[in-house]
Amino acid sequence: MTTGQETGRIVVGVDGSPSSKAALAWAVRQAERTGGTVEAVIAWRYPAVLAAPFGPAEVLPETDFADVAARVVSQAISETVDPSGPVKASSIVAEGNPAEVLLDAAQGADLLVVGSRGHGSLTEALLGSVSQHCVHHAQCPIVIVKAGR
Repeated sequence: MTTGQETGRIVVGVDGSPSSKAALAWAVRQAERTGGTVEAVIAWRYPAVLAAPFGPAEVLPETDFADVAARVVSQAISETVDPSGPVKASSIVAEGNPAEVLLDAAQGADLLVVGSRGHGSLTEALLGSVSQHCVHHAQCPIVIVKAGR
């Protein structure tokens, strides 16, 4: 997208990692250039240990995972978006697979921005890559940002 071209809604994945913070910063700069808005999206899931086949574990019984996720995305926005600046940013906190949550949020968006941790092919083969999944399934243009770039 070129400078001056109007962009509407920019959806960006945020998880608190350096690459997601870089993606949020990139999205905010793009929104400044194009007059767009930013929706910072974070997905959360119950840890696998809580759904063990032997019954619920006693790990973090009082943790509100949605609240933790909301605080992570709120902090990322407060560190990146100038409240008196031209960019309006909102957040979405949803339970589910991160790639699917991002793709759902990006329906009808003008741009999807995600960070890439660059774990390497073995880790991505075992765990899956959110950014790669989004590249293959997004219905809008996508930008992948690496931290430090």
